[in-house]
Amino acid sequence: QVQLVESGGGLVQPGGSLRLSCAASGFTFTDYTMSWVRQAPGKGLEWVGDIVTHGRRTYYADSVKGRFTIARDNTKNTLYLQMNSLQPEDTALYYCAQRIYRLGASYQSADFGSRGQGTQVTVSS
Repeated sequence: QVQLVESGGGLVQPGGSLRLSCAASGFTFTDYTMSWVRQAPGKGLEWVGDIVTHGRRTYYADSVKGRFTIARDNTKNTLYLQMNSLQPEDTALYYCAQRIYRLGASYQSADFGSRGQGTQVTVSS
């Protein structure tokens, strides 16, 4: 079965950096555009960004553009999210997910397939 396991979250000060990873198994990783989505406390899911199958094109939400970078290693079936210049408003549970429809569009549940359990990122001084 599909498994997506996120890791790398934690507590970081404003202005700091974190790198999240997502280990994928149970499906052909190279067949899927992959995404990061997040959920801040008390809010709905927010799309963060996409990376296409070959990894040469990425798309980002305006809220993270220029600060976050998505990458993938298809030899390791792993997705990454490098987060720089973190701010308190980036505090959220971060999930990796399979993107099925509407590449580069804001979050709608029907556009995504399987999603992991998430890793918590807290930005606070």
